[in-house]
Amino acid sequence: VVLGGDGTMLAIARQLAPFNIPLIGINQGRLGFITDIQHKDIATALPSILTGQYEEEQRAMLEGAVLRPLGGSSGSDELEVIYEGFAINEVVVSRGATASMVELRAEVDGQFVANYRADGLIVASPTGSTAYSLSAGGPIIHPGLGGWVVVPIASHTLSNRPIVVPDSGTITIEIVAARDASMNFDMQSLASLLPGDRVTVRRSAHRVRFLHPKGWNYYATLRRKLRWNEGVA
Repeated sequence: VVLGGDGTMLAIARQLAPFNIPLIGINQGRLGFITDIQHKDIATALPSILTGQYEEEQRAMLEGAVLRPLGGSSGSDELEVIYEGFAINEVVVSRGATASMVELRAEVDGQFVANYRADGLIVASPTGSTAYSLSAGGPIIHPGLGGWVVVPIASHTLSNRPIVVPDSGTITIEIVAARDASMNFDMQSLASLLPGDRVTVRRSAHRVRFLHPKGWNYYATLRRKLRWNEGVA
C-alpha cells in the first residue's frame, strides 16, 4: 500500500517491480493519476481490495542506459555503460542549466528516425503519455497498447512531430552537440551527458502491477483527472 502522490508511487514502483509485488495507491498528492484511491474512500475501498475484490492492471516499464565512448573520445567505436535505470513514465534527454538547445539524433533498431534541435526529447510509456509527454504535445496512449511515444521538447523545426513506435525495439538517442545535457528517469534520477554519448531505451523485462478498486476503468480516470465532459464555466 503506497500513500502519497504520483511521484511517490513512481519511486516505490521502480524499486518493487523486480519483485513482482502488486501496488495499491492512496492519493495524498494533487492529481493522483496512478494513486487512484482518495483518502476519504480508504475505509471502503482498501478492505475490499485486500479481500480480493479488485481490478489488476500490469503496466510496461522503460529501461534506459547511457553509453559513453571509451576514453571520452566521441570518435571511438567502443562504448561503456556509465549509467542505467528504470522508468515508468518517461526517459528524458534534455538541455541542462544552460539556455542552449541540444542537437540529438534518434534511431529505432538502427534505423534513422530524425535529427532534433530542441530543448530535449521525451520517450514516454503509455503510463507516461498523460504526464510530461502530454504537456509537450504528445498523444495519449492506452496502457494496454505496446508502444512508446517519442516527443520533441520545444523543437526548433516545427515539422518535428511526436511519433509512436513499437515497444519491441530499442530507441537510441545520440548527443550530437550540447553545452550541457542530462538524462532523467521519471524526472527523479539524473545522469549528466556529453557530446558523443548515446542513450538507449528499451522495454524492461519487469512490469508494474497496480490493484484498483472493483469497477475501475482507464477511460473514467481520464474523464475525472483531465476534466473531460465538463461544461465551460
